[in-house]
Amino acid sequence: MNVMSLDFPDVLVLKTRAFADERGFFSETYNKKAFAEAGIDLEFVQDNHSYSKAAGTIRGLHYQLPPFAQAKLVRVVRGAVFDVAVDIRRASPTFGKWVSARLSAEERNQILIPAGYAHGFCTLEPDTEVLYKVTAFYAPQHEFGIRWDDPELGIAWPLDGAEAVLSAKDQRYPLLRDATRLY
Repeated sequence: MNVMSLDFPDVLVLKTRAFADERGFFSETYNKKAFAEAGIDLEFVQDNHSYSKAAGTIRGLHYQLPPFAQAKLVRVVRGAVFDVAVDIRRASPTFGKWVSARLSAEERNQILIPAGYAHGFCTLEPDTEVLYKVTAFYAPQHEFGIRWDDPELGIAWPLDGAEAVLSAKDQRYPLLRDATRLY
């Protein structure tokens, strides 16, 4: 497994090895021992699977607060996404800044987003499927979000002039400056 930091040292992109032959390939996407050897000591408690029919579907920017704060290990099993992590830790020097990575089934890469970040992604291809592990169970009473198109964040979503496909809930989230529940 190859581990690379993005501009924030605690947001990591992981690339797994694939063993290919005439049948296809085999890849180990998670191994607790290998992760620990790479300095990643997290206990995942839930796996989630999302399917987005249209390219340009945006899911996010979501987060949960303690005691149900979630770190996420995100990978794409079909299609591709533009994946974003926004630092929402008020005491952090990178508060309100974001990093992104392109994840795809073809590249077999993953992103590890620690607790303290809002997370979202935009599908780059139709019929995209995303799997992600989380370190805390879903807790709706601790779930919050930030508007995906907050102008102060200035996230460069790759919509190429197309209109974003969003849930009603994601459209109602506040701007970061108006969010009352952050880290």
